[in-house]
Amino acid sequence: MSVEKKYHIKKTDKETLENWFRLMVLGRILDDRAPNYLKQAIGWSYHAPFAGHDGIQLAIGQVFDKEHDHLFPYYRDMLTAISAGLTAEEIILNGISKDTDVAGGGRHMSNHFAKPEWNIHNTSSCTGNHALHATGVGRALKKYKVPGVAISSKGESSVSEGYVYEAINGASNEQLPVIFVFQDNGYGISVPKKDQTANRKVADNFSGFKYLKIFHCNGKDVFDSMNTMAAAKEYVEKHEHPVIVQANCVRIHSHSNSDRHELYRDDYELNYINEYDPLAKYRRLLLRYERFTEEELKSIEEEAKEIVKKAHKAAMSAPDPDPSSIFDHVIAEPYVSEKYPDGLHNHEGEPKKLIEALNETLKAEFRHNPDTYIWGQDIAYKEKGGIFNVTKGMQQEFGKERVFNAPIAEDFIVGTANGMSRFNDKIRIVVEGAEFADYFWPAMEQLLDTSHDFWRTNGKFSPNITIRLASGGYIGGGLYHSQTIEGTLTTLPGIRVVYPTYADDAAGLLRTSIRSRGVTLFLEPKALYNAPKAAAPIPDDFEVPFGKARVRKEGSDVTVITYGNTTPMCMEIADHMTEKDVSTEVIDLRSLNPLDTETILNSVKKTGKVLIVHEDKVFGGFGGELAAQITESAFEYLDGPVVRVGSTFTPVGFNRILEKAILPDVDRIQKALDKIIQY
Repeated sequence: MSVEKKYHIKKTDKETLENWFRLMVLGRILDDRAPNYLKQAIGWSYHAPFAGHDGIQLAIGQVFDKEHDHLFPYYRDMLTAISAGLTAEEIILNGISKDTDVAGGGRHMSNHFAKPEWNIHNTSSCTGNHALHATGVGRALKKYKVPGVAISSKGESSVSEGYVYEAINGASNEQLPVIFVFQDNGYGISVPKKDQTANRKVADNFSGFKYLKIFHCNGKDVFDSMNTMAAAKEYVEKHEHPVIVQANCVRIHSHSNSDRHELYRDDYELNYINEYDPLAKYRRLLLRYERFTEEELKSIEEEAKEIVKKAHKAAMSAPDPDPSSIFDHVIAEPYVSEKYPDGLHNHEGEPKKLIEALNETLKAEFRHNPDTYIWGQDIAYKEKGGIFNVTKGMQQEFGKERVFNAPIAEDFIVGTANGMSRFNDKIRIVVEGAEFADYFWPAMEQLLDTSHDFWRTNGKFSPNITIRLASGGYIGGGLYHSQTIEGTLTTLPGIRVVYPTYADDAAGLLRTSIRSRGVTLFLEPKALYNAPKAAAPIPDDFEVPFGKARVRKEGSDVTVITYGNTTPMCMEIADHMTEKDVSTEVIDLRSLNPLDTETILNSVKKTGKVLIVHEDKVFGGFGGELAAQITESAFEYLDGPVVRVGSTFTPVGFNRILEKAILPDVDRIQKALDKIIQY
């Protein structure tokens, strides 16, 4: 590797050398002091010391430009954050989890440094997870043709995570302006690198990637690190290709304050790492080359100590988080419909199929907001628009910049959506999270991380994403093609989950989802895509609010609560019950989270009898939450037990005979309803 050595001890001006030394000393004082806060029960219950990573961390912060770049630090990046501009007070506020912590007001683990207003992003504790977010931001930088790079910093062991590979593969394939920094100290907690990968340098695992340049540097050396990071950034800006910077470091202390490295490192190694202290080396160089006197350096060190003392005093007097604030910023505010506040309409036009409703609404919203994007597997190739052609014709109308295919990597699809949405709050992203909902599980880590981004940042960042999933069975699909997963999704705070049945509700909820801030899981009953029974007339501007159920049929004797594929079945039965002089009220939930408890409870109080019907398994299904809420809030109005109908507690079989035995059908629902009526 050839790097022009812009920074050299003899050539670099004294002011710059002094600034570096001041930052390094300040960082090291805080690094050494952090464990004392835990010992005094003040906070900082998690601290990963950076000592031994000083050169590369100083360099990352120095090349970072908060006006144009985006920085994704990891939990050991204290000096990176200080070098990028965070003050000692801001570092301590984060460490002791104060309300005024700029990273998130004490909502996230200590040592997770951030300043969202400077594009220093609040990242998760999942190691390497933010590589996907940096790639997503890089995509936005490229699409909007603006200067800047995304920098993702991490330890070498995080490269063992599949989503780090997906991020680098995607950045290489799309040729995105991303710098992936590997701070290689040889250990993943106590696991040596030889147990992680066969290559001595983990960056070499990616040596075959096209459009990816790999830089190596001594992360313990200030000048080699500065030269390499400057060259890497210059290369990215010139070529618009991603790079990896492999920085060899040492970890002087234990992994964290809950680790004891003397249990797995011998005396020889412990002595060796202390001899290679980057701060001590830099200090010796400044003296050896007579750039500073001993007195000058001691003066800087004393000033740094005073800065930390004052920062400590200020941070200790800062307010703690208010317990009543825990419900603030769980999810960003939704789009509110003024014309259709209840999600109802009287339109009498030609009925449209569910698949038409989705396709036309997507196109309408892409025309409405030019900052709307969609990607996923197999959604945009020639005349094909996804497995079910929901996105048919979209790339032809809106172009490859806004409608494009993604690799078969669900984590990548959702993770880069999170990242791209960080670039601008006007951006709205729709992803086909997987070709079938059953295949979404690899993305659950990214979904979970995304679900608490708004809360974790104290309302400073909202991922504005609609995740479409073709859900449910009745198609003879078997495993991975016929499951419905809302029972799991609705357990996560910070996301919305909607499950429309009919074409008009699908159009209205999709429009609301795309226009809203926050994350919405949009589940589509694929068995009804082309079914005449799910067709409905749709006003061109129809909108359905979140948390508004629809009473599909009014009644007074029994309440049937349902959604998705089982809704038409329940409607068929309700019509049949009229012949038996049984007045059945059918509530189509449409929105599972938020839930329209008011409509449910009002109906239960009126009828006194409840049947809950859904396609998912009864055990662990969403109906259990419905039954619990009804029992808790309307027990005195019940004239019988709350009964649930759903799938058996088995996977869904492929053979149609097995599928029929597993999934709920009209006969099973009818028997349950008859039993309730007779109770």
